[in-house]
Amino acid sequence: MATVTHPARETWDLSRIYESEERFERAREGLEAALPRIDRWRGRLGEGAATLAAALDEITDAYREFSRLRSYASMLSDLDTRVAAHQGMRQRVDFLGNRISTRFSFVRPEILALDPATVERFLDEEPKLACHAFFLRDLVRQRAHVLSPPEERILAEAGLVLGSAPALYGILNDAELPRPEVELHDGARVRLEPVEFHRHRASQHRGDRQTVFPAYFGAYRAFRDTLGQNVYSVAKAHLFRARTRGYPSCVAAALDRDNVPVDVYRNLIRQVRERLPLLHRYLALRARALGLERIEYPDLYCPLIEAPPTSYGGDEARRLITESLAPLGESYVRELERAFEDRWIDWHPCPGKRSGAYANGWAYDVHPFVLLNFTGNFESVSTLAHEMGHAMHSWFSNRTQPFATADYSIFVAEVASTLNETLLARRMIEIAPSDTDRLYLVASHVDSLRGTLFRQAMFAEFELEIHERTERGEALTGERLDEIYLGLLRDYHGHGAGVAHVADEYAIEWASIPHFYYDFYVYQYATGVTAATALAEGLVRDGDAAVRRYHEFLNAGGSDYPLELLRRAGVDLESSEPYDATFDALEGLLDRLESLMPPDAPRR
Repeated sequence: MATVTHPARETWDLSRIYESEERFERAREGLEAALPRIDRWRGRLGEGAATLAAALDEITDAYREFSRLRSYASMLSDLDTRVAAHQGMRQRVDFLGNRISTRFSFVRPEILALDPATVERFLDEEPKLACHAFFLRDLVRQRAHVLSPPEERILAEAGLVLGSAPALYGILNDAELPRPEVELHDGARVRLEPVEFHRHRASQHRGDRQTVFPAYFGAYRAFRDTLGQNVYSVAKAHLFRARTRGYPSCVAAALDRDNVPVDVYRNLIRQVRERLPLLHRYLALRARALGLERIEYPDLYCPLIEAPPTSYGGDEARRLITESLAPLGESYVRELERAFEDRWIDWHPCPGKRSGAYANGWAYDVHPFVLLNFTGNFESVSTLAHEMGHAMHSWFSNRTQPFATADYSIFVAEVASTLNETLLARRMIEIAPSDTDRLYLVASHVDSLRGTLFRQAMFAEFELEIHERTERGEALTGERLDEIYLGLLRDYHGHGAGVAHVADEYAIEWASIPHFYYDFYVYQYATGVTAATALAEGLVRDGDAAVRRYHEFLNAGGSDYPLELLRRAGVDLESSEPYDATFDALEGLLDRLESLMPPDAPRR
């Protein structure tokens, strides 16, 4: 059985995907053996509607099996990244994915050789093509960026080398990076794995915060040049793909997958830049609450007041999340309960386990899986709500959509997850037993907005900057990345205006952010929280009608472009309204925070 056991640890039952590692290997070998049969469709996709439908069905079935293989291997490896055999399984699946891309590289050019009117005629003639309609029409939309069959094959083969930098970073960050050990004010010694760093950066003891921050980031500084070269390699890989496909920029290439205009990305940065005074207002309130003349970078994550003594267990976290998400309707809550009951979640941190948290919905025929590193604090509960948003989105989509249109864009995924966080925060503030608890929770909600909106927009600006420099032919060393990142840190946090002090040593933080390997991923957190805020307001304003629209959004999966799916749900991210709603909500929270704060604390 593939279930991994650990003392006091309830983990996934991966045998629901494959009964054993041996069964996984047989499935992988079977898919590899089946790939050459796809060649019989080469040169035939234009024969007629029935031929095109049969070919696309067979190709989709292959991707469906590959998704199961990828889920199993990646999650088995993530449970303990030190197990070389499981890393090998993951690598074999990655290699198989490259073979699939190469083998199927003829599909896009052959379809695009057809006249668009012929594609539409095929869709009218053959009902079996209905599940492929969005793919076909989207492909026609991108026809200017699809190359000839030999060129597409070369690009597919290039994936063997272009994807190495993220894998190298993952191994270094999760398994091999030497983590420092520090002594805290009470004499306790702590090894600063990412989970421990995230715990102690929130310490109420300022000396501990000032100990763990430089020590943690110092570990990355020791590898600055290597990590800088790795990030530069990723930017160059993105540039290679953009130029070979005829896009004007890396960001245009990345966003075109979802038919998102580049101005949506740039507008996000503009909107957030214009509202930096709201962030600076919060940072000044944070300094006041902590009794500081001005805060320093290590002071950003501790609660404004000592956290309530509550340490949430799994059952309590489950109850709070279920209650908070009741506005999403009975059917949503019923399926959420199923997830908690049926071991979709691996909860607890342990040695070798992948850091962070995620939801995996690739196992289309099973159910989503959620990885956490749950520590019992409120942030962990909020992270669980976030990841269950992803999981439930996949669950509804996979049950409603055929495989061909079940996989939704990350752009809309972050809406579902962030809406859950928003509803949890609102519920917790509402039921807080005292003003002290309410102060803590309001501040936590503001901190979440700070991290999801301002911080992710800063990351997005950094990612755009390094790609534009690469496009101009500039080299990106670790030192240069430090300069760019530190400049943004100081701009966003009001360093020059005396709002917050950001020391030089934190310039290296870029090296600890895995999202910079994800090809313009992070901006979607910020657009996601914007859309989620608008949706939350809609639930209050429109009641059942808003719930119906939201369920239609979840059920739609990837059957349309993300901006269009959101418009149908009631959110237009090409207008200013969702941004206005988000910043108005933030301003209201700041007003409430200020009214709840006690008199100025003694200066430290």
